[in-house]
Amino acid sequence: MSVPRPTEPPVFAGVTMRELLASCEAARAVSRPPRDPAPARPRHPEALGRRHAA
Repeated sequence: MSVPRPTEPPVFAGVTMRELLASCEAARAVSRPPRDPAPARPRHPEALGRRHAA
């Protein structure tokens, strides 16, 4: 059973996914202390989960 894919990008409360990601990146850059950055953990595609892949 195939699910029809929407032609428009996903929108959450009037905010597009691109804007949502941009705001998250900006907030993360501000909240992260520049002198002591968090250690980067290796990212695994399967660790993100299927609901984040879409």
